[in-house]
Amino acid sequence: MTSTRRGTLYGAGAYLLWGLFPLYWPLLAPAGALEVLAHRILWSLVVVVVLLGVIRRLPQLRAAVRDRRRLAQISLAAVVIAVNWGTYIYGVTNDRVVETSLGYFVNPIVTVLLGVLVLGERLRPVQWVAMGAAFVAVVVLTVENGSPPWIALVLAFSFGTYGLLKKTAGVGAVEGLAIETAVLFPVAAAYVVAIGITGQGTFTSEGGGHAVLLALAGVVTAVPLLLFGAAASRVPLTTLGVLQYLAPTMQFLLGVTLFGEPLPIAKLLGFVLVWIGLALFTVDLVRHHRRQLRLAVTVPA
Repeated sequence: MTSTRRGTLYGAGAYLLWGLFPLYWPLLAPAGALEVLAHRILWSLVVVVVLLGVIRRLPQLRAAVRDRRRLAQISLAAVVIAVNWGTYIYGVTNDRVVETSLGYFVNPIVTVLLGVLVLGERLRPVQWVAMGAAFVAVVVLTVENGSPPWIALVLAFSFGTYGLLKKTAGVGAVEGLAIETAVLFPVAAAYVVAIGITGQGTFTSEGGGHAVLLALAGVVTAVPLLLFGAAASRVPLTTLGVLQYLAPTMQFLLGVTLFGEPLPIAKLLGFVLVWIGLALFTVDLVRHHRRQLRLAVTVPA
């Protein structure tokens, strides 16, 4: 099996696991979204520190921590990803799976928008059309809901901002997650202790199976991340760009079929507009990548 094929399988595995997340978080009831988030942070730190020791990347972790600029960026990224995780868990556990899928459908377009606003990048004409379709979709969904789809918007902008911070920080995926969860650890630990003392926590009151499921949140977080990291080093970004639609597609299908969430015509229209924008965006991305490859071949060294 070639390295590219193996990388594609790793990437598909990562996004398929992320797509199955709506099945896992409801299993942690009666724990609320904040308690689940706190345990996800605590156990993710344990898992990634063990992994870093096993794969012998603790020196890279120490180097990243000593770099103040990187540490500041990753600390900010930690706050942003905590907002993203908390919002997603809230949405999935409150019958808003379809709306969470919308957030990750819109995310690629939001990422491009952030590139324009923050990095000064220029958009190609087709990208402007894709962004316009996404904007109209949000307007349609706002009219249909009576309010903006805030869960989807928070997920899209928080994850887009997180990606931007991680890109400029230049720290490995596992090392970055270790620092992020370490930054969040004191707050998460204090919250778990506080709700435990007041009798509001569920870790020790709902049986051993419930405690194990909460602890497994660390493994559930780390495994797809490792698969994604393995894929990113083996396949082009355009391939990952196409694969990323697997997760929200699965979430959308789970929300409509398994969870039976309503999908009125107006909401479906909003999704169709987003899908049209994504189709244009993806085709343009692939064509641009191929054009760049042809130019690289024809230009003499």
